[in-house]
Amino acid sequence: MFLNFYSEIFSWIRGGLSILFIYHLLIYFQNKQKTYLYYSLFLLGLFIFLLKDIMETNLSKNIFPYINFTIQFLSFAAFLMFARQLLETREKLPRWDKILSFETKVMLLLTGVFLLIQYFFGYEYQVKIFLVVSSIIIAFTIFALYFLSKIPGITSKYFVVGTLVYIFFTIISYITFFTGDKVFLNYGVRPLLLVYIGALLQSLIYASTLGYSIKQITQKSKNAEIKLAYKYKELEQLKMTALQSQMNPHFLFNSLNSINNFILKSDIEKASDYITKFSRLIRVILKSSSSLTVPFSEELGILSLYVKLEQMRINEGFEYIVRVDEDIDLEQIAVPPLFLQPYIENAIWHGLTHAEGGDKKIILTVKKDNDNIICEIIDNGIGINKARELTHKKINRRKFFGTQATENRIQLLYKKVNVKISIIDISNDTSTGTKVQIIFPHIISN
Repeated sequence: MFLNFYSEIFSWIRGGLSILFIYHLLIYFQNKQKTYLYYSLFLLGLFIFLLKDIMETNLSKNIFPYINFTIQFLSFAAFLMFARQLLETREKLPRWDKILSFETKVMLLLTGVFLLIQYFFGYEYQVKIFLVVSSIIIAFTIFALYFLSKIPGITSKYFVVGTLVYIFFTIISYITFFTGDKVFLNYGVRPLLLVYIGALLQSLIYASTLGYSIKQITQKSKNAEIKLAYKYKELEQLKMTALQSQMNPHFLFNSLNSINNFILKSDIEKASDYITKFSRLIRVILKSSSSLTVPFSEELGILSLYVKLEQMRINEGFEYIVRVDEDIDLEQIAVPPLFLQPYIENAIWHGLTHAEGGDKKIILTVKKDNDNIICEIIDNGIGINKARELTHKKINRRKFFGTQATENRIQLLYKKVNVKISIIDISNDTSTGTKVQIIFPHIISN
C-alpha cells in the first residue's frame, strides 16, 4: 500500500492538492488577491512534482530530468511570494521582505541554471548540486522562520508551524540520498511518502491559515463599515447643526428688525408686547436648537409663536389657519426644528406685505399620503413671480437663504429619499398667491 504510487493514499493526497489548487485559483479570480494566486501556484508545483511518480511513458522519462528540480524551485519561488503576501512583510518586516524578494529571484534564476546543467552535464550533476543548494535553502528558511514568527498575530504562527512540518518530513525523505532507501523499503514504505504527508499537512495548515485570514479581513471590513457609517452619521449631524446655526440667526435678525420698527414708531405698548412674545419664542427656540429633530407638534407650536409676532408687524394683520388630518399623530413625526418657518416668512415678507386689501391669509395643511407627509403652505399674497419682479436684485443676491438652508436640512435628514419641495405661483385672472409643497417620509421620532 505504501510502496505503490497508484495506491489510495498517494492518489488521495495528489487529488487533495489538485482540488486545493483549483479552489484557491478560483478564489483569486473572484477577489484578485495575490495571496491566493501564489498559494495556488505553489500547490500546482507540488502537484506536478508528485505527479512525475506515476508517469511511465518514454516522453515523461525524457522530460523528468528537466522538470524535477526546476519545478521545485518554481514552486518555492511561489511559496516565497505567498509568504510575503500572507504575512505582509513589506509593512511589518521591510528588511526581511527585501531578503525574501531577492531569494525569489534566486529561485527563478536556479530554474534556468538547472536546465542548463541537465543539458550539458546530465541528471547526476543536478542531484549533487541540488543537495548542496537545498541544504542551504532549508537552513536559511529555518533561520528566516524564527524572525517571521515574531510578526504579531496567529497567522504568522500557523505559517511557521506549517512550513516546519513540511521541512521536517522533507529532510527525513532526502536523507535517503545519502543512506539509500533500503531502510524505508524494508518497512514497506516509499521515502517519498513522507514528502506526500508533509505536503498534505502543510496544505491543510495553510488552508486553515487562509481561512482565518479571510475571517479577520471580513471582520475588519465589517468594523470599518460600522465606523464609516458612524462617522458619516456624525458628519450629517455636523452639517445639520451648521445649517441650523446659520438659519436661526437669520430668523432672529428679522425679528429684531420688527422690534426696532415698533420702537422707531414710538409704539411702546406694542413694542413691549412684542418683546414679551419674542422672549417666549427665544426660549422655545433655544430649547429645540440643541436637537437635530423635534416632534412635529413642537414645530407647529414654535411656528404659532412666530406667526403671532409677524401678525403684529403686518398692517391690518393676516389670518393664519392650520389644518392637520385627524389620522396624523404629530408627536410621532420627527422634523428639523424651524423647517417650515422660512417658507412662512417668505409668504409674509414677499407675499402678504405687498398685497392690497385686508383679507390676507396663510393656510398650512398637513396631511398623510401612504408613507409620506405632505405640508402645503398657501398664501394669497402677490405671488412669487410678482415678488421676484419687485425685488429682483435683492432676491438674486440673497436667493432666499432661509428656504435654501431648510431645503438642505430636509434633504440631509432624509438622505434625499422621497423628498420633494416645490414652490408654485398659483396666481390667475381673479386671484394671486403662492403654494409651497414639502413632501418627506414619515419618520417616527425617537
